[in-house]
Amino acid sequence: MQSTPAVIVVDMVNDNVHGPEHAFIASAARALIPGINRLLEAAHERGWTVVFAGDSFRRDDFYFTGIAAGAAPREGLRGSRLKPHAIEGTRGAEVVAELRRDTRDLVLPKRRMSAFFGTGLERTLRAGGVDTVLVCGIATPFCVLTTTLDALCHDFRAVIVEDCCAAARPGEHEAVLGCYRSSALHPLLRVLPLDEALEAALQ
Repeated sequence: MQSTPAVIVVDMVNDNVHGPEHAFIASAARALIPGINRLLEAAHERGWTVVFAGDSFRRDDFYFTGIAAGAAPREGLRGSRLKPHAIEGTRGAEVVAELRRDTRDLVLPKRRMSAFFGTGLERTLRAGGVDTVLVCGIATPFCVLTTTLDALCHDFRAVIVEDCCAAARPGEHEAVLGCYRSSALHPLLRVLPLDEALEAALQ
């Protein structure tokens, strides 16, 4: 039986791709745009579901402050080294204009790394009959990987489109993908370049 794929574009939002807060990965993210656009064009032509899952944080987010929602502030608590960025409702959290979107595409704000965490994405994909997801965007060791692994946790086949995702350091990108290229999860989880990913998604 032929699969029903969806494309999940991860964190290609203005603050990550153009903002100074993420200068360490912004140039790598911008370099992905032509390849992601090829993937989007193919998805639109085939009528696949396309989801733009992007960072959409609160200004007092745990990642930035180290203080859980509803908890009382305590002296000495600190967040991660991330600077506040992609704040919900701001232009910084919007999908970059360079990506070729279609009116049918879904924009999915997310507050954590995985596009599945607290977003209802599983229900959306199930409603569309999706059984396979192609994941692209940034960053490979974090949001791309967690989205991919969560796809498997929800019983979707997953493909990381290796030339359509990136990390701040190329070595990190290659190290993560190397862990999964021939893992025991194959073929439920595959790491493939764009052309092979498009072909494999239809099998």
